Amino acid sequence: MVGGREITSRLAPLLREFYLRDPVIVARELVGKRLVRHTSAGLCVGRIVEVEAYLSRRDPACHASRGMTRRNAAMFGVAGHAYVYMIHSRWCLNAVTEPEGVPSAILIRAIEPLEGLELMHQRRRTDIVRDLARGPARLCEALAIDRTYNGWDLTDGRELWIADDPDAAARPLRIARSARIGVSSAQRRLLRFFDSESRFVSGARSLRAR
Repeated sequence: MVGGREITSRLAPLLREFYLRDPVIVARELVGKRLVRHTSAGLCVGRIVEVEAYLSRRDPACHASRGMTRRNAAMFGVAGHAYVYMIHSRWCLNAVTEPEGVPSAILIRAIEPLEGLELMHQRRRTDIVRDLARGPARLCEALAIDRTYNGWDLTDGRELWIADDPDAAARPLRIARSARIGVSSAQRRLLRFFDSESRFVSGARSLRAR
């Protein structure tokens, strides 16, 4: 198995300052980053191709819009930590943004699998590469992410983190935005950001790139 020190030297975790900003800015800049999962079974890495921002203010679709609960407490914590929640018996991964006490987060909706595909196939029990991590629940299943990682520090470079894309300069992105998927309120807000040229996004690919 590849050693942790070797992995973090190649895929260094994003610094906390990256997350300590407006969630809309963070969401847009997360597209193209690498999501890294390192377990005893092996290494899995994917390029983030789709995210959604959930705001701390005037966003009824945000889990924290009615205040802190046991379920959403991680959103009120330190930026750069994970917020993992369950919906329909499936897990979803978010990255917490803004200063402590200001609850906002970015839902990681989809990745393009790059490394550890065999392990992802085993976990997902599918032979279809496009469906390995296309959608937040599939993503968590492919990477073995569950409630254990709620509150996990994504800046530590252990087990689960987000890194810069070392190939970013050679691969310019065309980022589009649209309304979020599956929300029942604030439906007109354009807070979903995605790689408009990626076939791994979980929803429709808009023609409006910004």
